[in-house]
Amino acid sequence: MDENLSQVISDVSIFTNGRLIHGNLTIGADGRIAEIQETPYTKASTRWLLPGVIDTHVHFREPGLTQKADIESESRAAAAGGVTYVFDMPNVKPTTTTPVALAEKHRLYQQKCLVNYGLWYGITTSNIDEALALFGQPDSPKRDEICGFKVFLGSSTGGMLMNDQQKLRQLFIGTQRVIGIHSESEDIIRRNAEKYRAMFGEQEVPVEYHSKIRDTAACMATTRMAIELACETGAQLHVCHLSTADELDLMGPPNVTGEVCVAHLWFSDEDYRRLGTRIKCNPAIKRIEDREALRRGLTDGRIFSIATDHAPHLLGDKQGGALRAASGMPSIQFSLLAMLELSRQGVLPLSKVVELMCQHPAQRFGLAGRGEIRVGNFADLVLVDSNKTTTVRKENILSKCGWSPFEDTTFSHRICGTWVNGLQVY
Repeated sequence: MDENLSQVISDVSIFTNGRLIHGNLTIGADGRIAEIQETPYTKASTRWLLPGVIDTHVHFREPGLTQKADIESESRAAAAGGVTYVFDMPNVKPTTTTPVALAEKHRLYQQKCLVNYGLWYGITTSNIDEALALFGQPDSPKRDEICGFKVFLGSSTGGMLMNDQQKLRQLFIGTQRVIGIHSESEDIIRRNAEKYRAMFGEQEVPVEYHSKIRDTAACMATTRMAIELACETGAQLHVCHLSTADELDLMGPPNVTGEVCVAHLWFSDEDYRRLGTRIKCNPAIKRIEDREALRRGLTDGRIFSIATDHAPHLLGDKQGGALRAASGMPSIQFSLLAMLELSRQGVLPLSKVVELMCQHPAQRFGLAGRGEIRVGNFADLVLVDSNKTTTVRKENILSKCGWSPFEDTTFSHRICGTWVNGLQVY
């Protein structure tokens, strides 16, 4: 190591081995943590050095939807939020469902992304054989080019619905890659939508009915089916954005992990009156009872990881009601701050924030040397001041869409710096 190229972050509380210690951290010229030196102190530092957040569920909208967001703008927002690794979803234009589209997306990310990245590969009824051959096995020629397979069991932005049970079974049998699912029953959603469309006639169906259209039954039907299939086949299933109390009771099989998103932990259906379509997302924000159950799941072992489903839209796209307004919201810049706020409120300890946002994602997706502050690991780090506040204003929002559902919220912490592979990017 060339000591002239090393960096020292000094006089901080470093989160290592499950606790905060006071000391100095040295980053080597190779971008890895070279030394952690514990030093005596008379009082605890308010500056915490935490592992960088690994967000395994984002929509950066490039290629094809760059009027909403792009790789540069959203990775800049990620870095400002202490996120050092993102996994981007395949529902862009063209969808990431062919080797050609995947190669182009890699090219764009390598040029523009300020943080580490992985790419989900979308599975449809027509590409499954090729996908399994190219990416699905340990000896597949392009295995390392994707982070996992994404399946939309319910329709969402991008039109990638996969509702062929035979093809789904083929996927579950054919790979030990992580299979992420968007879990909502299209049949139940369609029936509910027709019911409320008839009820309101020519009027817009109010956004408050979004959680009645994409209801608990819609989530439970496909989540139960997918978990049963995973248990039968041994597939590595990752249930994305859990949103109901009932789904938590299905968690437990060792090959099944459940993700919850910050929005479902922060908001409830009571917030539709205040925020309207700004919090319209799929699956829907549901009852306060669901939110409280999800919060309990953070500490009782049923929830494995926290992500954002960061999904920017222009405010013009968010006009309309439950059936017309676009679903999705930007959240990555303030996700760690929101979880630290919940920790401050006693919902979960700091150790669980780090475990669910950093350690567990790294473990699930095989990110060696990530997710923990240890000598030899990559220096993916975020410096937080626990004694300085952050108020979300339009002028400090970095997502290209220019708005946030957290506007006017004051968080009790501030992100002061972010390092990716040893380089300070924020």
